[in-house]
Amino acid sequence: MLVVDKITKRFPGVLALEDVSLTLEAGKITALIGENGAGKSTLMKVLSGIYQDYEGQIIFKGNVVRFSDPKDAQEQGIAIIHQELNLIPYLSITENIFLGREVITQYGTLDKRKMKIRTQELLDKLKLSVKPDALVASLKVGQQQVVEIAKALLTESDIIIMDEPTSAITENEVEVLFGIIDDLKKQGKAIVYVSHKLDELFRIADHYVVLRDGKSIESGEMKGITQDMLIQKMVGRSIQVMRKQACEAREDNLIAIKRLFLKHPVRPKEDLLKNVSLSVKKGEVLGIFGLMGAGRTELLETIFGLHPFSSKSEIHIENTRIIINSPSDAIKAGLALVPEDRKRDGLVLGMDVKTNICLTTLPDLEERGFLSNLKESLLSKKYIEELKIKTSSPQQQAKNLSGGNQQKIVLAKWLATKPKLLLLDEPTRGIDIHAKSEIYKLILNLADSGLGIIIVSSELPEILAVSDRILVMAEGAVTAEFSSEEATEDSILKAAIPKSVYENQL
Repeated sequence: MLVVDKITKRFPGVLALEDVSLTLEAGKITALIGENGAGKSTLMKVLSGIYQDYEGQIIFKGNVVRFSDPKDAQEQGIAIIHQELNLIPYLSITENIFLGREVITQYGTLDKRKMKIRTQELLDKLKLSVKPDALVASLKVGQQQVVEIAKALLTESDIIIMDEPTSAITENEVEVLFGIIDDLKKQGKAIVYVSHKLDELFRIADHYVVLRDGKSIESGEMKGITQDMLIQKMVGRSIQVMRKQACEAREDNLIAIKRLFLKHPVRPKEDLLKNVSLSVKKGEVLGIFGLMGAGRTELLETIFGLHPFSSKSEIHIENTRIIINSPSDAIKAGLALVPEDRKRDGLVLGMDVKTNICLTTLPDLEERGFLSNLKESLLSKKYIEELKIKTSSPQQQAKNLSGGNQQKIVLAKWLATKPKLLLLDEPTRGIDIHAKSEIYKLILNLADSGLGIIIVSSELPEILAVSDRILVMAEGAVTAEFSSEEATEDSILKAAIPKSVYENQL
C-alpha cells in the first residue's frame, strides 16, 4: 500500500533520517522500533505531511506523493495518533475530534448534534466514560490519549500511524485498542505501530522495521524473533535491566504521612483520596500501583503541596511535623516531584538544557545579585555528565532532545536541590528500553546513596523491578501493601481492581 524509498531528512546541524526505506502492506501491522532519537517520530511526521522538505520519495497506492500538510495527508487516507498529545485543552472533546473537519448543516452552520452523536459513538467504542462536551483540560493524560485515538478513527483512513498509543492508558484500555486494531486489520488497513513496550509488538505486529541513528537497520517478520534479539538490533548491543536488591532494614522513617484526604474537584461532598497513610525510610523505594482514576498522581501532587485548600494530612519528615501548603514549602522540606507530563509540567521547552537544569536553584547561582553564567555552566555540566544527557551542548533547546534525555533534564533539575525524598510520577513513560535501563540504574544508585523514593508507575514489571515495598491503590484508597519478595503481578492487579468492578464480575 505504501513504499518509503530512501527518505533523508535534515535539520540544522542534524541528520535526522538517512536513506530510510520501508514497505507497508494492506491488512498488516508493521512495528517501527528503535531507541529515542533513532528517527521514528521524524519519519512518522514525514509520512503524515508535517514535514514536506525531505529527500527521497513516498509511493502511496502506486503513485508518488508529497503531502502539502497534515490535512492533505488525512484527505488522501493517512491518519496519525501522535505520541505528544495534539489536543487543544480548552475545547471540548467533540470540538477537538472534529477540528478542521466540522460537519455543516444545509444552512452553513455547525451541525453540533450530529458531531456530538458521532463523538459519543467513538467514545463508547473506546469505552471512555466521559461526556462529549467535557473540556479536554479536565481529562487525565490517559483519557486525552484515548481522545487522540478517537480523532484518528473518525476518518476512514487506509493507513493509520500509531506513535506510542498506549504510553498513558490502562490495561483495560489497551485491550480495547487492540480489539479495534484487529478490526482495522480485517478491513485491510495498513497500520504502523510505534512502541517501546516490546511485549505489545509480539502480540499484534506482523512485521518489524528497526531504526538506529536515523537509518533503517533491518526489517523482517515478527515470527521467530525474540525480545532480546529485537533489543540487540535496536541498540547494537545487549542490555541488562537492573533489579532492586533488598534494602537494608532502617529503623527511622524519612517521611511518614498519616490520614491524607483530598476533596473531589467536581463532587465536593466526596473525597478523591481517602485516609491514605504511608511511610518511606532512607534508601527505600516505595512503588505505588493503581489503575487510571485510582488517585496516584493526585497523591503525589498533594504531598508536594499542589492542593493545599482541598486536602488535609499529617506529615512528619525525620520525626518533625511539617506543614506543606505549596511546592515552595515542599522544596524547602527536601521534596522533589518529577511530574507525569514532563513536557507540560517538567520543562520549559523553549529554553536550553542549561537553563532548565538551573531553574530550581537560581538563588544559589547568584553573584552580587546577578545570575553567574560560570556557576550555571558548572552546575549544568555536572549533571549532563553524571546523568549522561545526550545533547550537542548545554545551549541546545530542551524541545529538540529525545524523550529519555528530556526526562534526565527534569531529574537533574530536581537533584540539583539535593532532596531527601524524590517523587517520581511515571518516570519512564514514552522512553525506550535503553533509556529506561539508565533511569532504573539512576533510581537504584540514588536509593543506595540514602535518598528516599516514591515511584508511581502503570507498568507492573517496572514497579516490581525497582521497589522495596509496593502500595496498591483503588478509588483513592490504599487497598494492599506488599514487600518486594511477596508481590506478584496477579496479587497486585487483584488489589488494584475497584471493589464495584470486582463484585460485578463475580
